[in-house]
Amino acid sequence: MYKQEKSKPTFIAWLLIGALAGWFLSGMSPADTEDTKQANTLGSEDLNLEIFWDVYSELQNEYIDLEGLAEEDLTYGAVRGLVDALDDPYSVFMTPDETEQFQSSLTGELEGIGAELTTKDDRLVIVSPLKDSPASKAGVLPGDHIFLIDDEPTIDMTLWEAIMLIRGERGTEVTLTMLREGEDEPVVISIVRQKIDIPSLEWSFEEQDGKTIAVFSLYQFSDDTIKELRQAINEAILNNIDGLVLDMRLNGGGFLDVSVDLISEFFDDEVKAVIVKRRNEENEILYTSGHGKLSEVPMVVLISGASASASEIVAGALQDHERATVMGTQSFGKGSVQELNDLSDGSSLKLTIAKWYTPADISINDVGVTPDQVIEMLPAEIEGENDIQMDAAIKILSE
Repeated sequence: MYKQEKSKPTFIAWLLIGALAGWFLSGMSPADTEDTKQANTLGSEDLNLEIFWDVYSELQNEYIDLEGLAEEDLTYGAVRGLVDALDDPYSVFMTPDETEQFQSSLTGELEGIGAELTTKDDRLVIVSPLKDSPASKAGVLPGDHIFLIDDEPTIDMTLWEAIMLIRGERGTEVTLTMLREGEDEPVVISIVRQKIDIPSLEWSFEEQDGKTIAVFSLYQFSDDTIKELRQAINEAILNNIDGLVLDMRLNGGGFLDVSVDLISEFFDDEVKAVIVKRRNEENEILYTSGHGKLSEVPMVVLISGASASASEIVAGALQDHERATVMGTQSFGKGSVQELNDLSDGSSLKLTIAKWYTPADISINDVGVTPDQVIEMLPAEIEGENDIQMDAAIKILSE
């Protein structure tokens, strides 16, 4: 179950395509949770299992090709259908083989195209290609709607099915056919899968009008992020910075506790960082540590439609406490928390078990964080030479 002290991802399902890191992890079996016991009786008076057994009996007695269909396939198909009926892209049932691949992708070498994928409005959408990834170098952009993976239509495909098709061994190729805003014709991009080296944080210092502005470009919230952040903070202090730009425009999220640790660096007292709300439980409020080293430094936070989940936790908290000016465009809107439960036969259930709210008790789910200053910019321009959002952020801080 969810506990603050454990590092657990709570973000969009990562299409590191080979590393589905964006799922809230737990070693608990559903049988160990009180919620599951309550769910066993939830709506039982309305649940007619006779229909299930009637259909099962018809399959056994009448379906002509049943010899080629294992009992296990029927069971897993029924369970998958039950979970799919939630119509929640972040909740999914995985067979033992799928679970093993998922776990391997979390601990092993990452291979794939390096992009984050989700479903939005029943469409498969690229949240963001990772920096310097094969997807990024091939020209994949945030917001691209994938409607063909190789020759397979995605219209009735689950998020997991899409991930399984796109991921693969390095050196192999996958072709994505996508619809892109502003383009009249589909965009077709072939990508060679490679080993994915994911940068967590990069930083630099800009001099403008006699002031030193630190730029922290944060690409994910991982196990290494806080270590790298503290190194960047120490250099920022040595450079006696006058302002800080926290750039999360290409950040699809990461570990929940890492986002709280990051927020803590910008406050010298204990303040609300995020509120986690679960069914049948009291709200859990996570606070900053109260020992921030950059609590007095003026800040601008940059976000975009590719900023999701943990990025939105940070942006929402800094905005609610009026600690930073948030600039850019509306963020993605991922305000839910997932938990992965291991089942008795080696299969697993990833289930949305909570929603998170900003310190002001605002849900950004399906809405996103609204910037204090909206500056429109095409996704392809974020890493280009004419970065008007970054220029505007540095200008504000230098003034």
